[in-house]
Amino acid sequence: MSITLSDQDKATLRTAAYGAVSLMSAADAAGSPHRAATDGSIALASATGLVGHVLAAKSKDINLYGKSVAELADHVLPALTAAMSLLKKQDPAEADNFRSTVLIAIDAAARTHQGRPSPTMADMARKITEALDAA
Repeated sequence: MSITLSDQDKATLRTAAYGAVSLMSAADAAGSPHRAATDGSIALASATGLVGHVLAAKSKDINLYGKSVAELADHVLPALTAAMSLLKKQDPAEADNFRSTVLIAIDAAARTHQGRPSPTMADMARKITEALDAA
């Protein structure tokens, strides 16, 4: 199946994926937020398939603005749901690829701690997963 994504669709995918990593980094404010962001971003850069091509594109269309974690979440969580919806309509395999890619990235971001992630990071990961599954 051939999938066609508009520029806006691609921006939504990038905002959703990189936004999820940003939310995990923000949830790690007491730990190592830069390490969380780096590890999560490396995971996104390792994506394959159509999702990998979209995430690897050099673009300035990623919208991760907000003065608080709540403002960022208000933008990113719906973008995750929208990304899953649009991919499910066109190619369920790519929707699964996107979901897996984001989950691997948030897991990579959470592994910056020894042992289990902090309660704050675990809760953010839950919210991200719920947004992915809401589509």
